[in-house]
Amino acid sequence: MNLRQTILEVNSIFQQPWWLDAVAPNSWNAVEVKKNDRLIARLPYVVKQKYGLTMLTMPKLTQTLGTWLESSNAKYAKQLSQQKDLMNSLISQLPSYDYFCQNFHYSITNWLPFYWQGFTQTTRYTYVIETLNDLDTVWAGFQENIRKEIRKAKKKVIVNTDLDIEEFLNINSLTFQRQGKKLPYSREFVRRLDTACTEHQSRKTFFAEDAQGHIHAAIYIVWDENSAYYLMGGADPKLRNSGATSLLMWEAIQFAATVTKKFDFEGSMIESVERFFRAFGARQLPYFQVTRMSQRMKLLRSGRDMLTTLVRNGR
Repeated sequence: MNLRQTILEVNSIFQQPWWLDAVAPNSWNAVEVKKNDRLIARLPYVVKQKYGLTMLTMPKLTQTLGTWLESSNAKYAKQLSQQKDLMNSLISQLPSYDYFCQNFHYSITNWLPFYWQGFTQTTRYTYVIETLNDLDTVWAGFQENIRKEIRKAKKKVIVNTDLDIEEFLNINSLTFQRQGKKLPYSREFVRRLDTACTEHQSRKTFFAEDAQGHIHAAIYIVWDENSAYYLMGGADPKLRNSGATSLLMWEAIQFAATVTKKFDFEGSMIESVERFFRAFGARQLPYFQVTRMSQRMKLLRSGRDMLTTLVRNGR
């Protein structure tokens, strides 16, 4: 069986082989544990070479990777023992590297086996609406300012779907331009991912347009059988006060309820973004960013930090 051609049981869409083929063509692989030819554990990774260093990192627009472990019906203590054995097996199979950094899916709550193997972790957060089967309850969970924004936007714009990917990127880039930044990914990268998502019927864009044909905002979501994910978005800085982004989020949530179970805002550690996501009544869920550096990498980083300090102090 060629796993690259297979839809796997995974924690999220981001671990699917077809997704990784799109975001990291010819540069990803996975270590696995099998039992009686059945896949019971898996850890995909992307290899990058930089300055002679080997790094196992995350592709762009990929929220989480980390371990996937087959669910177990064993007693809790036995489950932890199984997780330790499986994670140790995955770790031992990783290729030689100087730097490892991955975001684990929030469903992975036990990273102790990685700690015992010399890894460290930083707790990060996402916001998730955990059930979409009662949209009235979801709406009631919104903060009043979000409901007000949505009502205001409905008077100014009409929501349409499936914006051309080039038009979407034009809107997407406006947000980064406002911040004085370039797009963090190439257009070709997004086109390739969009083609893969379209082929697997797992993406949709929403955009808000006024009567004059001006696009106020646009968002891009992807989904699997368990959850939808807010992947990208953008807004015209001159039209940001229309409330269009809030309206698009609500439209995306309502659509997500027809195809999956949850809505993941793909949480941000940026305070203003966190405040916006939190206002939709989503639940704050922690996830782990797990890292490890080789001794060579530690020495290089220490030397870099020392040089930076010397330059800053004018020595």
